[in-house]
Amino acid sequence: MESLSGKVAAITGGASGIGLALARRFAADGMAVAIADVQRDALDAAAASLRAEGARVLAVTLDVTDAAAVADFAALTVEELGGAHVVCANAGVGGAGDAWNGPLSSWEWVVNVNLWGVVHTIRAFLPTLVAQDEGHVVTTASMAGLTASPGMAPYNATKHAVVGLTESLYHSLRLQGSAVGVSVLCPGWVRTQILDSTRNWPTDALGSLPAANPAAAGNWELFRSMAEQAVANGLDPADLAVTVRDAVRDKRFWILTHPDMAPFALERMRRAVAGENPG
Repeated sequence: MESLSGKVAAITGGASGIGLALARRFAADGMAVAIADVQRDALDAAAASLRAEGARVLAVTLDVTDAAAVADFAALTVEELGGAHVVCANAGVGGAGDAWNGPLSSWEWVVNVNLWGVVHTIRAFLPTLVAQDEGHVVTTASMAGLTASPGMAPYNATKHAVVGLTESLYHSLRLQGSAVGVSVLCPGWVRTQILDSTRNWPTDALGSLPAANPAAAGNWELFRSMAEQAVANGLDPADLAVTVRDAVRDKRFWILTHPDMAPFALERMRRAVAGENPG
């Protein structure tokens, strides 16, 4: 994967934020790109912008919680673009409402997208990558997969799961002697729409958007205000995409885009080994 030109990248959550930045970066490196997203209008706009920049694009409306639909996306990518080489399981949501006093449906939504969506994407594309003994899988986790903070328990839980399953995939492929590479992306704050992901809340399946618990509303609003400021001052997705592209070329597993946040993960593990409570 040192040379990406002429190959194919498939990206879920590819209509905006990190996903679109990855598509744009890989297209600039000469790759055809298959982008999938649940939001059709954003997907159409993303595909149009990529084509205007000279990219060869396949755009598919996709709910990553639907395993059969993800399998169809993988098959269509190979059929329409001639293969699949870099697979980015990137689709993700932040959450909604109070995790502990609100409806269970908010947990189900986050787990289905952030965890099952990654599982479905890997399972759909991995046979192709292994059969050709070439390719790279990139999962989008978060620094929230290496640390934990209040306010987004379902998000933190799923991102920890993504780190774990990705590392397990890495070891499995090494034991098989496969040349397929694996990376887990653990960014800090990035300028994306992650805090507005409730725009894609599946009302048909889960009903109305859960309201914040009155007792916790003040804390939730304070957390959201701080998070909004952090996102606004976050990393440019285009810069993140360069780091991911370089990791794919180098077959580097860990992709940490915010070195200043790494000490938090180190301190957490130090406390764990020492038997100390979280700090």
